[in-house]
Amino acid sequence: MQKTGILLVNLGTPDSPATGDVRSYLKQFLLDPRVIDIPVIPRNLLVRGIIAPFRAPKSAKTYRAIWTEEGSPLFVFSQRLQKKVQAQLGGQYVVALAMRYKNPSIANGLAQLQEAGCHHIKVLPLFPQYASATTGSVMEMVMQLVSKWQTIPQLDFINTFHAHPAFIAACVEKGRQYHPETYDHILFSYHGIPERQIYKAAGGNSCLTAGCCDTLHAGNALCYKAQCYATTRAIAAALHLPAEAYTTCFQSRLGRTPWIQPYASETITQLAKAGKKRILVFSPAFVADCLETIFEIGVEYDAEFKHLGGEKVQLVEALNDSDTFVSCICDLVRN
Repeated sequence: MQKTGILLVNLGTPDSPATGDVRSYLKQFLLDPRVIDIPVIPRNLLVRGIIAPFRAPKSAKTYRAIWTEEGSPLFVFSQRLQKKVQAQLGGQYVVALAMRYKNPSIANGLAQLQEAGCHHIKVLPLFPQYASATTGSVMEMVMQLVSKWQTIPQLDFINTFHAHPAFIAACVEKGRQYHPETYDHILFSYHGIPERQIYKAAGGNSCLTAGCCDTLHAGNALCYKAQCYATTRAIAAALHLPAEAYTTCFQSRLGRTPWIQPYASETITQLAKAGKKRILVFSPAFVADCLETIFEIGVEYDAEFKHLGGEKVQLVEALNDSDTFVSCICDLVRN
């Protein structure tokens, strides 16, 4: 029986929380020209000379704070997801897990599918919203690797699932456990990217203007920011949240250049000044809990909010290996 290969790809994680491994991970990640999209010489000087040496010790400390006995949470949850998806899809499929950066590598994942004799491979980057720095980078790497094979299989990419009904249902299911109606405000916090990457993706069309992300249309269908807002609207509608009850914002800014706004930290400050005491935070750009969810939102933003007079920032955990999300993945690869 001819089998279909499924390659699930997440961003990646250091091999350990040791400073050397974190530094190695940061270099591989940030030297990707789709991540820091500046010319190669200044990118190397910036990453190798400034970011990796100075950021690695601090990042290693935070990785140690979230590391489990099984390893990195992102890897552990991704591995559990792969096993559940394999079990649900059955023997007609071979499901491999890969990371864009570090291990298990995309090359190893593809080799596993090649060795299994898969003549048809479907690649699913585990990023709900399309961005060049995430989904685009995965697609480029897969194509580079497969182009070197003597026999190239049928290759399909799933480049977004930001509004897939089962994805939205899985987010809503997670959120309802915290009874959103009991919080003063709801935040939908997505990973930020530089504004220049939004302009590049727009291809000269008008973007980053008032109302440009209110709807999805032909001009912004693959715009990361527009897809983030579409995800927010879908989850908010399912939870019956009025417009004034929630805000979309963007976290994890790096460097001094403008990133897409509003910034999460500034939004939290504004909510504290407005007298809000309890905030519930969804993170729908991350399907597996990681440094950005567990530590940045769950620890740093909670501490910042309390310092400003608030009482609690409550993280809604990522989808991880929830059964509803497993069903979403299976539907995506089948259809």
